[in-house]
Order: sequence, then C-alpha cells, then structure tokens
Amino acid sequence: MPTPAPAPSRAAIIGAFAIVYIIWGSTYLGIRFAIDSIPPLLMAGSRYLLAGVLLYGFMRLRGAPAPTLRGWGHALLIGICLLTFGNGGVTLGEQYIPSGLTALLVAVVPLFLAVLGWLSGLSGRPTPRVALGLLIGMAGVYLVARTPGVSHVARPGHENLGFGLVMTAALMWAVGSLYAKKHQPASSPFVAGGMQMMCGGLLMLLIGIIRGETQGFELAAVTAQSWLAYVYLVTLGSIVAFSAYIWLLQAVEPALAGTNSFVNPVVAVLLGWALAGEQLSAPMLGGAALIVVAVVLVVLGKK
Repeated sequence: MPTPAPAPSRAAIIGAFAIVYIIWGSTYLGIRFAIDSIPPLLMAGSRYLLAGVLLYGFMRLRGAPAPTLRGWGHALLIGICLLTFGNGGVTLGEQYIPSGLTALLVAVVPLFLAVLGWLSGLSGRPTPRVALGLLIGMAGVYLVARTPGVSHVARPGHENLGFGLVMTAALMWAVGSLYAKKHQPASSPFVAGGMQMMCGGLLMLLIGIIRGETQGFELAAVTAQSWLAYVYLVTLGSIVAFSAYIWLLQAVEPALAGTNSFVNPVVAVLLGWALAGEQLSAPMLGGAALIVVAVVLVVLGKK
C-alpha cells in the first residue's frame, strides 16, 4: 500500500499565498511600466510565449508525457480566452486607465464565473449570499467606472475605451476558465499552463505585428525600467506565481486559493498609488470596497 504524501507545512502554504497575493497583485503595475516603452501586444505576447516555452520545456525535460493533438486544440482555445483576450485586453486597457483601476475591474471575474457557470449548467443557482454579492459588485463597478481624473497613463482621455477593454477581458477570462474545467490540455497542470501560455502568447504576438506595433519600434528605445518590468513579468509573474497558485489548488480548498481575487486588487491599488503616482478618489475607494466585499461573498458564499 503506497505511503500517503506528507501534508504541506504551514510555512509552505503561507509562502505560496504570499507569492500569489503580492506578485500577482504587482503584475498590474509591472504591465504599466513595461508598456511605457514596449508596444502592448508585443510585450504581452512575447512575455507569455517565452514563459510558456520555459515552463513547458522544463516539464518535458523532467519526463512529463507529450500532449495529444486534441490537447493542443484545448490549449489554443483556453489560451485565446485567458491570454489573448484576457491578458491582452488588460494590457491594452492599461494604456487608458491606471493599473489599480484595472485590477479592481478584473476582480469581477468571480462574479462573471458565478453567472456564466449557472447559465451554462456547470454550477448551481447562486445562493442568496452570492446573489447579494453580485448586486454589490455591480454597484462597485458603477462607482469605479465613474472615477474621474485618470492620470499617468500612455493615452489619457479614453477612459471608456480602457474600461470596455478590461471588462471584455474579465468576461473572456471567465469563459476560458469555465471551458478549462471540462477540457484540460494535459494531465499535468504545469504542462497545460505552458501550452496555454505558448498558444495565447503567440497569437497575441501575431496580432501585435498585424496591428503594426513593430513599425518604428526599436529595442534600443526600451527603457531600463521597462526591461526590468518585462523580466519580472516573465519570471515571477508568469512562472513563479502561476506555479505557486497551481500548488495551492492542490494543497488547500479551492475557495481559499481563490481569495487572491480580492487581495490582488488591494495590492495593485496601493502599489499604483505609492510607486506610480496613481490617484485615489472617493468614488474609486468606495467602488473598490464594494467590489472586494462582493467577491468575498461570491467566492466564499459557494461553500
């Protein structure tokens, strides 16, 4: 009879949560700094393509079995939803709205998951607590969307476009997450993650080239700050934090692992204010509080 695997230590769990909370929360500001001098889709596409190649190659060298052609098809669809539309929309949106505001809008993903999961039959009817969370979340999004005085962005004056891009990204992330529940590209979640990053990243890169982002772009013009942010996003943001989150899904209850949905925006808002001079207005803080409360109700109200 095989010996059961030892339970993870409290220190390991706390360390993994710290990585997911802080690093993933900081990636919004990392994107903001990276696209200061790197075209958005070229940055995001190459980031995920490189991270995916490194993660997938590492797992294959460790003996992970090769995925099937059907698995690559699943990885392509999931990568399109989560990365091409999801992260790509976030990256484009951060040209028009601050990183903290972007993170607050992305926090509505659990709300989309609750509604779409119910409508698609993948999850049950929302409980009263979840329904209350959905209502509070809509009020929070309304307040955040009315936040005036957007500053420190690449293209000011187009806040509505940025809002629409990020909300579309959040919706597509929820769609991709629901699809991934039934269609895993590979038996190893790390192999699957690498496949998704390669597929979604390559498509983003191609779209960026079609958009003309390579025209006039020179590597010599990329600032040191953007390079540092790019390396941070590839290594810590895409590989380390992702691996920590996958490990947490196996070590603790999924609802507990999902609490990053309402911690990451708080980290992003504080970092954007402290390091990038992003403004904190009363409507934004009020909307932020409502969104955090809503996500807490939705994520923990399912249990």
